[in-house]
Amino acid sequence: MEHKTEIKPPVEVRYRKELLALKESDTGKKPENWQLSPKAVRTFILGSREPLSLNGEKIAIRRKYLGNDALVERCIITLAGNRGLMLVGEPGTAKTMLSELLSAAISGTSTNTIQGTAGTTEDMIKYGWNYALLLAKGPVREALVPAPLYLGMEKGILTRFEEITRTPAEIQDSLISVLSDKVLNVPELGGEGLLFARAGFNVIGTANTRDKGVNEMSSALKRRFNFETVMPVKDVALEKQIIINEVEALTRESKIDMPVDEDVAEILASTYHELREGTSSMGHRIDKPSAVMSTAEAVSVYYQTMMTAYYYGDSRMDLGCLVQNLTGAVQKENSDDMEKLRSYFQTVVRDKGGKEGGLWNSYYEARKYLG
Repeated sequence: MEHKTEIKPPVEVRYRKELLALKESDTGKKPENWQLSPKAVRTFILGSREPLSLNGEKIAIRRKYLGNDALVERCIITLAGNRGLMLVGEPGTAKTMLSELLSAAISGTSTNTIQGTAGTTEDMIKYGWNYALLLAKGPVREALVPAPLYLGMEKGILTRFEEITRTPAEIQDSLISVLSDKVLNVPELGGEGLLFARAGFNVIGTANTRDKGVNEMSSALKRRFNFETVMPVKDVALEKQIIINEVEALTRESKIDMPVDEDVAEILASTYHELREGTSSMGHRIDKPSAVMSTAEAVSVYYQTMMTAYYYGDSRMDLGCLVQNLTGAVQKENSDDMEKLRSYFQTVVRDKGGKEGGLWNSYYEARKYLG
């Protein structure tokens, strides 16, 4: 039988052994229908100093979210209660990753997801119908096609709602009664049309602050959620480590046999951090680009450069290629941002090259690829 490799395995598949080891050793108090206790969920996301044993094998529980520990704890407690959890913040701040980790640890699955777009309709959220069965048998449960919200309530698992503010306001508001009463009415089924949510059901939403005003959430819906703001990474060393961790995971999934160059990762982390913050480590004032200078974008730029080196080069990172990929990332929203990037190279990168030499000097010389 041919083995099929998934491009991006779900969190529960990627960390299957960790979840099994945590479940086997978990002695904490668990909310009803949770796979792990809140303590074990925290350990899964934030890591453990000591490995756990699974059938005689030592399983390391590594830290997966390099951010605010207290925020993670608050998210877990929110999901144990009656209010939904809304993660808000700049694009690329790992809101989706955090929601996936929480869902995998709490419900055993991270794939019960609604992807919000301008074209999202109510039947994509709640339920639809198999029209062949509907015509043959009428409105019976067999003909109903459950959507993620229905499945979450029926099974007692979390439902993830990505980019909720991208959906029309009337679609968002269809969540209000469900979050309030934990009941979904299917009028077509008559007396059997009330679905009462099982314990364990809740909703994790995500929303980008850059989408504010696109389809602003109503006050009534906001009251059904606890809001947590996921902030951009403020520490260059931490941002560098995130880039390394994420790229290493991507190389394992893509079977790219090439180590991560930590020095290049540090340069990229510094570039993204300084452009995002508007200040360099040497005290320069920098015009901030309007483009999203997120850690997720930095990971993409590094990985794109790495793949080029692996498939076309000698498996060594090329700073000229890095600058080209950086250029593509910066100018995709506003071509005026290119002047800000050139200014960054002419001041910050030039001065760092003069002071530190080495790779920073090579980085400055690669400015010719800025176009």
